[in-house]
Amino acid sequence: MALVQRLTSRQHPIVKRFRRVAARKPGDTAVLLDGEHVIADALDAGVPLEAILTDGRPSAVARRARASGVNIVHGSAAVLDAASPVRTSSGIVAIAEWSPVPADAALAGTPAFAIGLVDVQDPGNVGSVIRAADALGATGVIALEQSADPGGWKALRGAMGSTFHLPVARGRLRETVAEARRRGLRVTATVASGGDAPGGLDLTQPRLVLLGSEGAGLSGAAIQDADDRITIPMRSGVNSLNVAVTAALILFEARRQREGRA
Repeated sequence: MALVQRLTSRQHPIVKRFRRVAARKPGDTAVLLDGEHVIADALDAGVPLEAILTDGRPSAVARRARASGVNIVHGSAAVLDAASPVRTSSGIVAIAEWSPVPADAALAGTPAFAIGLVDVQDPGNVGSVIRAADALGATGVIALEQSADPGGWKALRGAMGSTFHLPVARGRLRETVAEARRRGLRVTATVASGGDAPGGLDLTQPRLVLLGSEGAGLSGAAIQDADDRITIPMRSGVNSLNVAVTAALILFEARRQREGRA
């Protein structure tokens, strides 16, 4: 893609390229990054960038990327609106090359503490779980079955760059559980009621913690097959939490135990 100093046409091939990447399909390796923070984290992690499109305002990230050979394109506000799927443009978007790792790579920590998202369909939730996993010391996140693509622009924006800091995978539930057990991980299912509180389980052990979809949760078969079940204690009248909040609470307790806090 040749360097273009400024675009005014919403139909320019570069704009169309950004649109195609935003509509990412299975198997695509290009991802769209929106905002300086996410782009800076990608640069920090050594993620290859194909191009950056900006509205022309001064940008330290754009200057840094250009110095490393990334194609920088300036566009009008209308061009940015056409190229970016975000309702209110941040003024800078990029195309990067990123793909999920194999599921076994997300189970390979020592000691492993991986999060498995089963049919979690909201990409914002997937991104928020990845952010919490990175912040609280998980060794990997696996988007299982029909979970939203962790490489979609909404998930990447929700993760705020954390996608590039820890292993993030896609996989199938049965194969992932089998691989976790082969590696000596205990499989833990989150359930709305009837499970152990996070503090009642030894979370220093290697584990794969499964969280289910926003509405239905985990299937009965997945719960039955688990080694342990975990429930977040809540006051009477409240019977569920957002999946990202649930993940963060479990991860916080795991971190507390693993750091030996009282």
